[in-house]
Order: sequence, then C-alpha cells, then structure tokens
Amino acid sequence: MGCFLGAATLGPAFAAQDVYDLSKAASGAGWKLVNRGATAVIDGVRKAVRLDERPGNGIAWLEGSKFTEGAIEFDVRGKDVPQQSFVGIVFNGIDDATWDAVYFRPFNFNNPNPENAGHSVQYVSHPVFTWQKLRAERPNQFEKPVRPVPDPNGWFHARIVVTALKISVYVDGAAEPCLEVEKLGNRGAGRVGLFVGNNSGGDFADLKIIPAKTEK
Repeated sequence: MGCFLGAATLGPAFAAQDVYDLSKAASGAGWKLVNRGATAVIDGVRKAVRLDERPGNGIAWLEGSKFTEGAIEFDVRGKDVPQQSFVGIVFNGIDDATWDAVYFRPFNFNNPNPENAGHSVQYVSHPVFTWQKLRAERPNQFEKPVRPVPDPNGWFHARIVVTALKISVYVDGAAEPCLEVEKLGNRGAGRVGLFVGNNSGGDFADLKIIPAKTEK
C-alpha cells in the first residue's frame, strides 16, 4: 500500500473523514453505477470494488456525497494494457456528463517514449474541457508523468487536493505533486465518484473524502 497521508499532513484547514469500504459499492447500496457493473474484491487488507470494462466512460457515484474543496484519497489498480486502463476519481459532479476528474493511464507509467509517459496523469473538466481539447489547445499543461512511478499492474495511492483555483495530485506519499494545474470552471459543491474510461475497468479501495472545514 502507498504511504497514507492523513489530515495532519494537509494542515488545519481540513477535517478528517472516515474511510469508505468500497466493497459495499458492488451491492448498489449508497452508490449509483453508470455504464458499469461492480464486483466486491477482498485483496489482503483491502476491501475493494472492481468496475468492469465496457465501451464509454463509467462512473460509480457515491450517493449523498457533497464536495467543493479539500482532498480525496484512494487506492487504485489498473493494468499495463494500452488504451484499456483509465482509472481515477470524479468530483464536483452535477450529473453524469458534468464533472471534474483526475485519472491515470497506468499503461503509460513506464513507457520509454517521453511523450507517452507525459500522459500518465490527466485533469479534465467535462463537458467542455475534455482531454482532446486540452491536449490540442494547451499541450503538456493538464497531463504529466507520474513521479514516483508506480507499478502499472499494482495498487498505488493517490491524493487529490482541490481548492477554488488549483488541482494538485500526489502519488504514493510524494512530497511534491506530479500534477499541479489551474482548476477549470467553478461549479461549487457536487458529488464524488469512481471513474474508469473507455474500454477500461479498475479496482478501487479505501476512499477517503477530506472536505475543507469551512464546507457545510
């Protein structure tokens, strides 16, 4: 398991929350599945959920979640298969088509081509700022390599810090973000969900939502 960074690391502006048992997402209780099926997975100490592979994006929404600013932490596992592993988190979600997301492409983690390796972690803001639009109009700004480099077939820990102006992404306890970009749009509070991309599945565990203390 990656190094876990709790509320003390984030400072006094954040309030710790419970870790979600994601294996319960497979039953559907408290979760809404969009274009995916889900299976409970027990992997050592992790109680995880596996989202299956289907064409198009898939989301498992945490019903009743409300997140504006703060941090989201989770463990995730994809696979080293080109174009079949897009795994991450959606937040500030308004509906199934309107949300922000940070997601990873594990098949690029160890890619010897620097350009492909530079597409390992991505921030998007749908429906306007898709990865295609951002790559075409603002190349190399909203996607970067991941440092330290995780095992593309193994579990790794991600921490996404969201403020009104900025998105910062940390992997496996790194002191410095592997991606730090301006936040696109200003939707305010919205739902949090697990994300998998086109023709992709993925495993998720130990989701932790840490809102800013000012959030009601």
